[in-house]
Amino acid sequence: MTGGGWGLGVGPPAGGGGAAAAAAAAASIVAGGSPAPGAMTHAWLFTGPPGSGRSVAARAFAAALQCTAVDDRPGCGTCAGCHTALAGTHADVRVVAPEGLSISVAEMRSLVQVSARRPTSGRWQVVIIAEADRLTEGAANALLKAVEEPPARTVFLLCAPSDHPEDVSVTIRSRCRIVSLATPRAAAIASALEDEGVAPEMAAWAASVCGGHVGRARRLATDEQSRARREAVLRIPVALRRPADIFTCADQLVSAAEGDALTANEGRDQAEREALETAMGAGGTGKGTAAATRGAKGALKDLEKRQKSRATRTQRDSLDQALVDLAAFYRDVLVTAAGAPAALNHPDRAGDARAAAAAWTPESTLRRLEAVLNCRTALELNVKPRIAIEAMLTTLQRG
Repeated sequence: MTGGGWGLGVGPPAGGGGAAAAAAAAASIVAGGSPAPGAMTHAWLFTGPPGSGRSVAARAFAAALQCTAVDDRPGCGTCAGCHTALAGTHADVRVVAPEGLSISVAEMRSLVQVSARRPTSGRWQVVIIAEADRLTEGAANALLKAVEEPPARTVFLLCAPSDHPEDVSVTIRSRCRIVSLATPRAAAIASALEDEGVAPEMAAWAASVCGGHVGRARRLATDEQSRARREAVLRIPVALRRPADIFTCADQLVSAAEGDALTANEGRDQAEREALETAMGAGGTGKGTAAATRGAKGALKDLEKRQKSRATRTQRDSLDQALVDLAAFYRDVLVTAAGAPAALNHPDRAGDARAAAAAWTPESTLRRLEAVLNCRTALELNVKPRIAIEAMLTTLQRG
């Protein structure tokens, strides 16, 4: 297992089989037959908690499908088909990963049209939807039509946290074969980080506090700012001594999230704007340049809208990670108070958890935990971040 996926030298789960077997199974499906257990099918749903490697597994599966090695174990990892599929440059492997808050119906309709074409160079036309839980209702309906009547050589690989109706509609789920991924063990994450050159001590620490999220472990192990942000968040439970501390901590959380969004997108936003202006004739002096520049205003407005959505997504993801860390701390307090043998999510904050367990009743700790979870829900419902954060911190301070 690497990042929650499987090695390319091993076939995908549920017996992906060789290219010939996959082609035969796909032909049977299109003809209306029922695939045998473990046979190839046209739609797959990869589920698992954040960090379990859903998209990594989907990419590995796509590489195995496009593998040009002639044997019974597709996914050699060295041929042109495997290499380009994993690198994201294969002409017949398309990845949809929303940068904003959702995947729009227009984007999905365009993708469905492309997916209906025959493969140009590979064996299959593969469509990977990295976050299928972010499909809008219209986008899900557009995808459903394609999944109900799939082209003969097209495979859809959907990734979502679970197969619950809140993540994937029942109608789409019923047409997919489900591949469930588990949370990677800390030892496996540490080993993977060491393979990437991380010092053993840092790898072990990052693996122990990442909550089973491989990407988070990598960031904590390699980025000093990520470690500092986590430290600042985990100081909040013991820093809320007075009502005035609520507003100080809220400012810190919201400002940090806004800073993350600015840092992550500022350079990219400017580059996108300059590229669009150049494409629309900015700086030109030839005939018709003025008319082209006037026509660019609508395109620039659309670009700004997409960039704003991307910044909002980055800010919310940053806040959500902070809330996940807080929820994990209050869970550790409950575990400590109960004397349970379960491993702590933040073993490096065990002292704070013991102090809190001695000072708080289990009921007040549970109220604090519920306040964090309610704040996550409020942010999903588009409540203003500062309002949601201040309401949560008020409960955390009062208990």
